[in-house]
Amino acid sequence: MATKKHDDHENYPTVVVTKTVTVHPKPLSHHPQQILHLSNLDRQCPMLMYVVFFYKPCFAYQNLSLGSIFNSLKSGLEETLSIWYPAAGRLSLNQADGKLNLWCNNGGAVLAEAVTTAKIIQLADLSQYKEFFERLAYKPVFQGNFSQMPLIVAQVTRFGCGGYSISIGASHSLFDGPATYDFLRAWASNSAILKEKRSTLQIYKPVHERGPLLVGTQHGQQQLTKFPESGSSAPTRGAAAIDHLHQLIKQALAGTDMKFGGSNFSNTGNSNLVLKTFHLSGAMIESLKIKVFGGESRGSFSCSSFELIAAHLWKARTKALGVKKGAMVCLQFAVDVRNKMVPPLPKGFSGNAFVLASIALTAEQLEVSSHEATIEKIKQAKNSITNDYVIAYNKALDEGAAQGSLPPINELTLVSDWTRMPFHTIDFLHGEAAYVSPLLSPIPQVAYFMQNPNDLRGIDVRIGLPPQFLNAFSHYFLTNLQ
Repeated sequence: MATKKHDDHENYPTVVVTKTVTVHPKPLSHHPQQILHLSNLDRQCPMLMYVVFFYKPCFAYQNLSLGSIFNSLKSGLEETLSIWYPAAGRLSLNQADGKLNLWCNNGGAVLAEAVTTAKIIQLADLSQYKEFFERLAYKPVFQGNFSQMPLIVAQVTRFGCGGYSISIGASHSLFDGPATYDFLRAWASNSAILKEKRSTLQIYKPVHERGPLLVGTQHGQQQLTKFPESGSSAPTRGAAAIDHLHQLIKQALAGTDMKFGGSNFSNTGNSNLVLKTFHLSGAMIESLKIKVFGGESRGSFSCSSFELIAAHLWKARTKALGVKKGAMVCLQFAVDVRNKMVPPLPKGFSGNAFVLASIALTAEQLEVSSHEATIEKIKQAKNSITNDYVIAYNKALDEGAAQGSLPPINELTLVSDWTRMPFHTIDFLHGEAAYVSPLLSPIPQVAYFMQNPNDLRGIDVRIGLPPQFLNAFSHYFLTNLQ
């Protein structure tokens, strides 16, 4: 987690949990116990991933009691779990193959109620992560037994100013980002706090079966296609992201006696990363586009804001960390494959449906490459995500590739795009949230691209960086943006 010296969380008042209940689907009789087989994409990260919603004081709910809001959230969660019933289950280890599956046993989600005398205004810029945010989340004690860990936990906290936070933790084995977004929208619509229940809210009925993503199905037995490595003409069988990751690990292990940007693979850890959010306004992004492509249109070349900022971030991070010029560097980013599969996954698919696209160059190649050339490689990597790529990726995971916890590697830049999931628009209380912040994740070095509630054309980039490189990254990243 972020180091304490970068956060004054100890100056904030305490957060006191006043009530904790287990919430079951209603009615229970509709959901017989069953095992739902997970895909290898689901099994990559079974831990809870947290976001916290902040709602500033509002006249509309100033006279509502914390208890009434808690009860409305509880009732809405009961109704939502009746349809998203796997969320009330537990993970179960298959003794035969050692793999996790989902035991739909109606064990229930956990909802906590809490109070603090802190005022939301004391938290200042809500986009900037503070360790105090972690106190706003209910965190069950985990002793390595997944069968005892709830898959959904939440905590509603009333602040001294009359504002609220609602934190939700969801197992990444249960949902990916889009599925989490759908679940939370449904829960908010079912909670009926200061509004009628919105049965007309357009959310597809969830499809919980993993279908063609299960290895061993007919889809999984199709012949694999050869894919070219980015930055190389050499062919590779399988998914580029897995191949590149193996190469990065081999490179790091081979260079344990050498310095990479001031720290080597063996002593790089998560404990000293500082989480920093950079707000890129719509005007800043447009300014960068003009500087990269010129003031006039350059033929048919165009790019998305994601492609532009991902290329810019990769170049800035690699330069700031001082990676050796001859070292291989890699950009990997998540791609939703719901519409990449043949046939496409059904609307409402509720599991994990993303793989990593990957580009590999040497640090020197990346430094001398123009933004336009780097963006073109990002486009090519996106286009490489086909049905065959997903099969190869899934099969590599089935064979144990890239399993387990991976420490940060300076040569690997990870990006997750949340801009199409405007979590702040989910109105658990009244209107939009002032901000929705992801909490510390199992991979804190990943860069999240998020919508900003006050600038819909802008992007908030949150990234974890070693503190000694923060100033250098800020300099290189903000160059050409201001």
